[in-house]
Amino acid sequence: MTGVALTALGSALAITPAFAQDAAPAADDAQATTVVVTGTRIRRPNLKSASPITTVDTKEVKLQGAIAVDSFLKSLPQIEAGNNENQSNNSDGTAGVNLRSLGGNRSLVLIDGQRFLPTLGVDLNFSPSSLVERTDVLTGGASSVYGSDAMSGVVNFIMRKRLNGIKFDSQYSIYQHTNDDDYLRGIQEAKGITPAKKNVWDGQKYDFNISFGSNLEDGKGNVTGYFGYRKMEAVRQDARDYSNCALEFDDPDGSTFRCGGSSSHAFGRFRPLTITMDDGTVIDSPGKNTDYANSKDGSKTWVPNDPSFNYNYAPDNYTLRNSERYNAGFFANYKVNEHVEAYGSFMFMDDHSVSQVAPSAIWAGRAFDVNCDNPFLSAQQGAILCGAAYGTDAVAQTQVVYRAATGPGRRNDMRHTDYRLAGGFRGAINDAWSYDASYMYATTIGQFNYQNDINQDLAAQALMAVMDNGTPVCIDQSKGCKPIDVFSANGPSAEGLEFIYAPTFTRNEQSINVFNAFVSGDLGKYGITSPWADDGVAIVLGVESRKEAIDEKRDQTQLDAEIPEAHGKIWADEYFTEVEVPIVSDKPGIKSLNASLGYRSSTYNSESPTAKGEEKKTETYKIEGRYAPTSDILFRASYNKAMRAANVSELFASQQVGNVGLIDPCAGPTPAKSQAECARTGVTAAWYGHIEPTPADVGSGLGGGNPDLNPEEAKTTTYGLVFTPRGLPLAVSLDYYKIRIEGYIGTVDPQVAVSQCVNTGDPFYCGLIVRNPVTGALFGYNKALGGYVINTNINTGFLETTGVDVSATYSLETAQVFGHDYGSLNFSLVGTYLNSLETEVLPGLGSYDCTGLFGGACGQPKPKWRHNLRTTWAVPGDRVWAPTTVSVNWRYFGKAELATNTDDQYLTGTKSTRNAEIEAYNYIDLAMTKNLPHGLVLRAGVNNLFDKDPPAIMGGLLVQNGNGNTYPSTYDPLGRMFFLGLSTSF
Repeated sequence: MTGVALTALGSALAITPAFAQDAAPAADDAQATTVVVTGTRIRRPNLKSASPITTVDTKEVKLQGAIAVDSFLKSLPQIEAGNNENQSNNSDGTAGVNLRSLGGNRSLVLIDGQRFLPTLGVDLNFSPSSLVERTDVLTGGASSVYGSDAMSGVVNFIMRKRLNGIKFDSQYSIYQHTNDDDYLRGIQEAKGITPAKKNVWDGQKYDFNISFGSNLEDGKGNVTGYFGYRKMEAVRQDARDYSNCALEFDDPDGSTFRCGGSSSHAFGRFRPLTITMDDGTVIDSPGKNTDYANSKDGSKTWVPNDPSFNYNYAPDNYTLRNSERYNAGFFANYKVNEHVEAYGSFMFMDDHSVSQVAPSAIWAGRAFDVNCDNPFLSAQQGAILCGAAYGTDAVAQTQVVYRAATGPGRRNDMRHTDYRLAGGFRGAINDAWSYDASYMYATTIGQFNYQNDINQDLAAQALMAVMDNGTPVCIDQSKGCKPIDVFSANGPSAEGLEFIYAPTFTRNEQSINVFNAFVSGDLGKYGITSPWADDGVAIVLGVESRKEAIDEKRDQTQLDAEIPEAHGKIWADEYFTEVEVPIVSDKPGIKSLNASLGYRSSTYNSESPTAKGEEKKTETYKIEGRYAPTSDILFRASYNKAMRAANVSELFASQQVGNVGLIDPCAGPTPAKSQAECARTGVTAAWYGHIEPTPADVGSGLGGGNPDLNPEEAKTTTYGLVFTPRGLPLAVSLDYYKIRIEGYIGTVDPQVAVSQCVNTGDPFYCGLIVRNPVTGALFGYNKALGGYVINTNINTGFLETTGVDVSATYSLETAQVFGHDYGSLNFSLVGTYLNSLETEVLPGLGSYDCTGLFGGACGQPKPKWRHNLRTTWAVPGDRVWAPTTVSVNWRYFGKAELATNTDDQYLTGTKSTRNAEIEAYNYIDLAMTKNLPHGLVLRAGVNNLFDKDPPAIMGGLLVQNGNGNTYPSTYDPLGRMFFLGLSTSF
């Protein structure tokens, strides 16, 4: 390792051998002596960070074969995988980042220290991979420097903006997997499901990037542009063993699997309730609270419903979404003189992605009306549903469930179009002061066309039918109604299905405007210098004004279903300062001793067409220190008080009912809880023992915004050391972190609300439960109809996480060890030990710790230890047949245990012996590069070399970011990935 590399380690540790060289400024840069460090606006030579920073450079990205930014970020131990290309159900088509498992909304994403996109519109795909010089990931609060949202840390993309020439890069990749899980294939065959093909090749990805630039007037200016294209082919869940069927437990202990599915099945299911007679009298249906299904033979006969009817919803779902993305833009700068340099950029992205899930249905959770003289009813069905009223115009109320299994899957056609325009002026005021003033505007436009979905109101209209001149017709013939026959397994006619299908369209536009200006001063020019230091005090003084807005529009179909639109804006006025104080330098026992202070004051306002938020004022600060007794070792520590104001979506997002992971302990013929306990949740004596369980352990929650939210407050502490011994090609860093967020903005997990209400009767939790007033169930799709748990945004208790980050690099010259040149080896390690990850649901009401757990309220696995260890061999010589480098990466993801198996009162849920633990995962990735003539560089590799399957997990345990019986964002869901890339520059 070079001396430059050893010096730069104090400011940033990368996971690639070439991190320090890439982090250092270019030699031809006019500012070559000034290092830009993420986490501060102070610029001075040899500045080092007091906060841990992990840096990923372009070489590491290429060795990973990553064409999407989120793909390489999620492999970092500090980051929990979030929404990405492997999410289909409930995906919005974007990719985010979640530092320290504290939520993506608490991680700030920047480009060159400026905000990336509107807070809720952040999509990592927007970043032009061809021009990303490096990516800095900073741990700890940085609100005093960058403002709200920088609580758990910052992801800062440092762009290459002074390209003089042309760079070209392209890559092709494909997945290969051998489906050989005999156990899973056996249970699928036992269910009559055709197993996935043994050997599959799919999930092709194509990536093309070109960037070009030119210096102007002998380097006074530069214009650099870029264009990129990426395409990904979809992969269905029926292409893999673990996801080909919906996995359920086959015994009370959860020790074996079976292929189950949804009780919203394709044969037609009914649960009669009441009958309204002609005179308005309401009586019980003869079949009240009994589940019936149409006979499988297609006859109009109701038989008892049982799990054999359940629908396997898994095969149609996507494991990998298909998508197509274009991005383009430019960066420009021109230095008029030492006092004025103009700079600016324009960035554009259009991303089109489609997610697919199982065909739609007439869903349970609503009592539909069926007239007792409906011509599609058989006498047997009419007798069960209407009794003596069969054949009259009395109206029966019944749950009706019918899955349109022969129809197409539901598809969410998602298009994101993003624009970002930034510009400003900077320069020297005199030899002590400089300035930087900039403006940034960005907008994200999301257009969502949800296709092949059954409109429940149209279904209700089509269920009411009579005979007219020998032809069944709708009683209400408006809107071109065609009646539907759901009273046999043959299902409705094509024209009936066409009538009840109703696509929806939503347009969501978010925007951000930021004006930022600051001056930097070297007070040493005025003699303000410590008597024991060589450098003077440095200071930054600045102001910032920021405005964000959301404008959401929905079509009439959604408005008729009482799904409201969201509109609102927030704005902040801020001023900030930083001070860097060199205290001692080059004294016995003290190579350097520095302190840094930062402060920011913010005033927030918010409003929507229907509400105006109360003005909020916040203050944030940081205190940092760095001490190097010698050039071999650096001790560093920082303390930050950070604030995060509620974003525009948390304040004003429309409130609507959606799917949540939920098991109702008061449902089924033999509820898990007593009648007295269930009464706390709103269960009546008449309902007890007759409430329908949540289908596939999926219930309903009412989520949405809250204009009365207060800002969150975080206190973050980090301290550690950097060891770079002279004479050794070794660099090691060790850092402890603690982040505690008070009054965090979140929701009460619906399962926690139900379990706490049942067990304690706490009125707060019980008040969140709104049972269906007719059936008592906890699933539905409409606020007015009930059947949900309220999980709108509120200020809750605290989040706290502690742990240790470890980074190390070591270079080995084989000639020095073996006396013969076999090339050089470079080892690079990044690891994180998670000591605690604690959540307090509400102040004073207890907390739970998800360290080493998964499932339930803990969501994705939270292992105690994760690491990446890359070993790269630089092959000596330049033989035609030999590669230039060979690199092996070991990705280790520690074991995690099932949270619901614990005795914690907040982590109750399904218990299991089979899914009691996810074993530690070891992935091996292999890559090579080859320098070719004419500046061409070939790279090839395979990730997940040994084709390791992801863990197969019962679907009901996958509350957060689960899909296809596993966690596809956390583990490699598709098997081996082969990639081949070619790059050149000239």
